[in-house]
Amino acid sequence: MQRIGIGILGGGYMGKAHSVAMAAVGAVFNTTLRPHLEMICASRPESAERYRKAYGFARATCEWRTLVADPKVEAIVIATPQETHREIAELAFSLGKPVFCEKPLGASLADSRAMVAAAEASGCPNMVGFNYIRTPASQYARQLIADGAIGEITMFRGEHTEDFYADPEMPATWRTEGEANGTMGDLAPHMINGALALLGPITRVMAEVETVHKTRPGGTVTNDDHAQMMLRFENGAMGQMYVSRVATGRKMGYAYEIFGTKGAIRFDQEDQNAIWLYRAEGEAATRGFTKILTGPAHPDYEPFCQGPGHGTGYQDQIIIEARDFLRAIETGTAVWPTFRDGMEVTRVVQAALRSAKDRCWTDIKDI
Repeated sequence: MQRIGIGILGGGYMGKAHSVAMAAVGAVFNTTLRPHLEMICASRPESAERYRKAYGFARATCEWRTLVADPKVEAIVIATPQETHREIAELAFSLGKPVFCEKPLGASLADSRAMVAAAEASGCPNMVGFNYIRTPASQYARQLIADGAIGEITMFRGEHTEDFYADPEMPATWRTEGEANGTMGDLAPHMINGALALLGPITRVMAEVETVHKTRPGGTVTNDDHAQMMLRFENGAMGQMYVSRVATGRKMGYAYEIFGTKGAIRFDQEDQNAIWLYRAEGEAATRGFTKILTGPAHPDYEPFCQGPGHGTGYQDQIIIEARDFLRAIETGTAVWPTFRDGMEVTRVVQAALRSAKDRCWTDIKDI
């Protein structure tokens, strides 16, 4: 076992998740590299110190450059707002430090391209945080598709729907300002990444993007509430996607349905420990979707629990990400999704935004 000093930038929602993950990953997966929570950074000294005490870090700072440059910080986790990602990552790579960056990769495609260039020039391990596709159920879905269990894929339908802005009386905040914080910048990347992981490259897109509640108490909304997309994949499959932060009743609607020539798969993150599988075989009277509860036989389940059907949760997805990041550092081998993979998600988002503006199909290769 070898200790590695971890520095985390951001102590809020995702900063806490990554702090807990780094504290737990060694015990869960018996990793060769054992994280030491060396330093955490927040925007104010009092916040940084509060997070330090709560999460168990050795030190705290409110200066991000101090954290990145510290010699005891050997690997960086970026869990700060999107507009800060590029500058942090570029400094870390210039110092030869591995970087894990929360999605989306950058606040713009230009940022994403610059971050990919910096990562690849440095040769340092790099990863983007798309956690939902790492559930044991979705990993199993990828496996089934790769093994040809449902035949040739003909159709993908996906959504990422939540309702945290369904109420028009919810006040305006930073989330209602700027393209990067809208639904296309915030929620769409997760399902786009999921589609790429499950079916492969997207070649073109046609989209509509809309702001449902144009004003809210406290200000004007300058970004989008929901969007719909038609897709065409490189493998020939058709696709549909809907993303929304105003989908009343939906809390974590990361869901997909995939049809093939020999079967179909259904999944819904609100029931993340189950996957539905249909096989077009046997007598017609006995055919139907089978609900499969995840258990030790499925990817990355057993390290958390030896009981089938007992289930894993949101935090466990982050711990799996931490294991993969540590593995990339240990082996010097890229682990999906790299920064380049994250940039591909950004390209699809930008193609969809261009399509919505031009009101026509847009080829990804033109982005």
